[in-house]
Amino acid sequence: MTTATHLMRQKRFLPLMVTQFFNAFNDNLYKTAMTLFVVYSVYSSERDEALFSGVGSLIFVLPFVLFSALAGQLADTRDKAAIIRVVKLCEIGWASLGVFGLYLVWQGIAVHTFAIPLLLVVLFLASTQSAFLGPIKYAILPQQLKPNEVLPGTGLVEAGTYIAILGGTILAGFVEVETSMILIMITAVLGYISARFVPEALPQGDYEMHFPLLEPYAAKTKNAVKRWLGYPFVAVADQVVMSFRLIKEVKQSRQIWLAIIAISFFWTMGAVLFIQFPPLAKNQLLATPEVASLFLVIFSLGIAIGSVSINALLKGVVSARYSPISVVVMGAFLIGFYIVAKAWTPNSAGQLLPIDEWILEPLAVPLSAMLLGVSTAGGMFVVPLYAFLTTRCAKNAASRTIAVNNIVNCISMVLGSALAIGLTSIGLPVVDQLLVAAAMTMVSAWLGWLLYKAEKEAGLADPF
Repeated sequence: MTTATHLMRQKRFLPLMVTQFFNAFNDNLYKTAMTLFVVYSVYSSERDEALFSGVGSLIFVLPFVLFSALAGQLADTRDKAAIIRVVKLCEIGWASLGVFGLYLVWQGIAVHTFAIPLLLVVLFLASTQSAFLGPIKYAILPQQLKPNEVLPGTGLVEAGTYIAILGGTILAGFVEVETSMILIMITAVLGYISARFVPEALPQGDYEMHFPLLEPYAAKTKNAVKRWLGYPFVAVADQVVMSFRLIKEVKQSRQIWLAIIAISFFWTMGAVLFIQFPPLAKNQLLATPEVASLFLVIFSLGIAIGSVSINALLKGVVSARYSPISVVVMGAFLIGFYIVAKAWTPNSAGQLLPIDEWILEPLAVPLSAMLLGVSTAGGMFVVPLYAFLTTRCAKNAASRTIAVNNIVNCISMVLGSALAIGLTSIGLPVVDQLLVAAAMTMVSAWLGWLLYKAEKEAGLADPF
């Protein structure tokens, strides 16, 4: 904890921490406000609500698949701080469009024909911004921090990220949509201001960017108009090619690849759970949007608690030692969450309960405690794996390694979202889908055990 307190006073760390905080806060403020407002104000069936939530999740992860390779290359070949400032400036643009879309839905103007499609487009833009920041927020840490500061620094960034998610989620569920619009714009501006104080982080090594499809295309096309019209399509294909090349490059390290797969499977479960929360709160628990927001808050708070706790257990040493048991505990709490949710008895009036009444229901506290246990154990599982990635790879490949992690994570989240949508489409109740997520923790435990076994075989296991 002393190291963490020391880092929070350092210019080489604090501006990055604050910028990432505002970024995560605004992403989740917008995403949650949009989802809850549409689910509770526009749709009126569990199927439509779950499908909208699932489509939103798919759109949110798509940019990570498309642009993470480009983001990783940029971060390894350019000043990371300069990229942060440019990306945060772009946030002011998408925030303005998002506020406009929310205003249209609020006023009931072209809701289905224009407003909701615009909200989803803005969600794509917000996610694109995060895709470009993703490789930087972890890869910059070994460059700016001392070796014994990387794990606590990673834990602080992860904890701060989830506290920001918590804050954005709270406000999205508890304030009126017009207040959310104002906060989205204010946060975008504050994020850009804090980004201007991040110290420069120049590229390390001599890695150069590669565009195997784009470069020949540009060289052979002399007509400028045709060239620029064709660039977007070829550039996307180019990044798909680079994504596979980077994945192949990273797979050469068995430990790093196992860590990426373990993290990705964790977020597959996360995608399933996050899709379930709004319709679960509305239809199974008969609760208002504030309760759905509370679920996301509890989940984020637990991740933050787990992030800090695991650093204390590992004493600053980067290791996957506790990952297998942590995710087994997570699965046990998930089963408990399912049992309590299944036993929930709707109020006799059949009306949606506000949070101050819902919390007085007999099973509200046990349900919340189970969810906190789920997310705390999840944080203890995943945080050491992020530190593992940035400390076990080459210094000039940290951003690309994180980019590959983001790509694989998001492919897994797409599959998790598709699974949730598919289960909903065939009529499986949302509450019963919790058991699917619980079963998936066993696979995560196996992956965590394989990673720790590889760590010990390489002589890098923690010295306990």
